[in-house]
Amino acid sequence: MATKGRKPKPTALKILEGNPGKRPLNEKEPKPEKKAPRCPSWLEPEAKKEWRRMSKILEELGVLTEVDMTAFAGYCQAYSRWKEAEEFLSKHGTIFKTPSGYIQQVPQVSIAQTYLKVMKDFCSEFGLTPASRSRIRVDIEEHKSYDPMEEILRVMK
Repeated sequence: MATKGRKPKPTALKILEGNPGKRPLNEKEPKPEKKAPRCPSWLEPEAKKEWRRMSKILEELGVLTEVDMTAFAGYCQAYSRWKEAEEFLSKHGTIFKTPSGYIQQVPQVSIAQTYLKVMKDFCSEFGLTPASRSRIRVDIEEHKSYDPMEEILRVMK
C-alpha cells in the first residue's frame, strides 16, 4: 500500500546529515555491506566510464552498497544518454527547418531534458546534488581505511 507524503530517507543518509529531525532512527533497517556492486556488462560504454568515476567515491562515503546496483546503473545509463543527446545538440543545434518550411525543435532537446530529470532524481538518492550534499556530514576519520598497524602504533605512543 502506497503512503502519501515524503518518501523516507535511508538511515545512512540521516546519520551522515547528523539526524537533523532528531527522530528515532530505524534500528531494523537492512544494512547491506558498504561495497560497490560490480558494473553491469550491459551498460553503454559512457555509462561504464561514469560508473568507474563515481562508484569508488560513493562506496567510500558509505552510500553505495551491493544492493544499489540497479539504481546506480539507472543513474549511469541516464548520464550516458543525456550526454549523447547534449553532444548531438552541440554539433547540430536545437532546431531544424521541416520540408514544408516550419521551424521545429530536434527530438534530442526533449531526450536531453528527460534524462537530465532522471539523473537528478537518482543524484538526490545518492546525495550527488549540491542541495542533498549540503545536508550530509561525513566524519573523515570514520571513512578512512582501517589499518591495524596504525592502531597498534597509536596505542603504543
